[in-house]
Amino acid sequence: MTDAPSERGFRTTLSHIGRATKREHGFVNPPLLRGSTVLVPTVAERQALQARRGERVLTYGTGGSATHWALEDAIAAIEGGTRCYVVSTGLAAVTTPLLAWLKAGDHLLMPDHVYGPARNFATTMLRDFGVETTFYLPEVDAAGLAALMRPNTKVVYTESPGSHTFEVQDVPAIARAAHAGGAKVFMDNTWGIHHFQPFAHGVDVSIQAATKYLAGHSDVLIGSITVNNDADWQILHAAGRTLGQYASPDDCWLTLRGIRTMGVRLQAQMEAGLQVAHWLRQQPEVAQVLHPGLPGAPGHELWRRDFTGACSLFGVEFRREVTTAATHRFVEALELFGIGASWGGYESLAVPTTGFITRSAGGPSFPGPIVRIHIGLEDVDDLIADLRHGLKAMRA
Repeated sequence: MTDAPSERGFRTTLSHIGRATKREHGFVNPPLLRGSTVLVPTVAERQALQARRGERVLTYGTGGSATHWALEDAIAAIEGGTRCYVVSTGLAAVTTPLLAWLKAGDHLLMPDHVYGPARNFATTMLRDFGVETTFYLPEVDAAGLAALMRPNTKVVYTESPGSHTFEVQDVPAIARAAHAGGAKVFMDNTWGIHHFQPFAHGVDVSIQAATKYLAGHSDVLIGSITVNNDADWQILHAAGRTLGQYASPDDCWLTLRGIRTMGVRLQAQMEAGLQVAHWLRQQPEVAQVLHPGLPGAPGHELWRRDFTGACSLFGVEFRREVTTAATHRFVEALELFGIGASWGGYESLAVPTTGFITRSAGGPSFPGPIVRIHIGLEDVDDLIADLRHGLKAMRA
């Protein structure tokens, strides 16, 4: 007898979720279904299908198809939730649930290290819609979060770790305080994909920029939102349909294909990222490496408590005497690291972040310039040799 799906290993799960079983006749991979108009033989049948809106029935292209549903089932399984809704981009995965759960007069708590476009959405469109946002220190404890809660606080947003400065949040403590005040807890769990189980730690809505590790090949824009009960699903699904949020079936199919290899990619990139981070920590120009998986790094104890692993994105703060211009020389001298946004793909990236980080809650400052590093699937020895070359250019 084989193990039940919930007892299988992660890589086994990725190989088998969202597709036909071995006992069904057909191709291994599910078909790619494209379409807008759905035909039905009678008016009565069309009316019956319309009455089942919200269920998995073909009514119109924006309602999804088997291609979408296979991906949604796969992501829900990875996140440990019950239902998932795929949307057009990672940013859409941020904005859609915020619009679903917030209205004029509501209050939002958002960590000060939050993803820049999420911050921009809160301070522009949500503000104009009458939603007030307070940015809080990401290191806040339960008492500190409780002190920030208001009667109209409806959502407490988390991102752990932050994607620029990598502060790890005490999500279980934040969730307890948020729920005690009647608020929903959202989490951008893109960094923690697989390594952090959001619903086991008190999160209500988990957000993924599926563009990153899920798709894995830097050629897809897609996002996902996962929930863990039917009531939250009804709210999310209604908002997504009302907003016209939809992911291309081609992108869904490519993301589902990327999921098949995500387990081995995550493991290889985690190990390579830690090796490179250890090496960088030993370089004289480096003040600190902002990688929660490194012993002694900021947030390491919380990371060790709540996470089962690490992804391959981290920051490097150089010593204060290193100029921002010198970090630009460092990045531009690298041959194997591209200069570009995003992460989670097969290729390594390096981008200066000093000057692009907004803070308003009065948290700790970083005296030296910061470069964000993403480690891809290249050989570690080659990456270290390239970084050594970049440091030599920095010193020139």
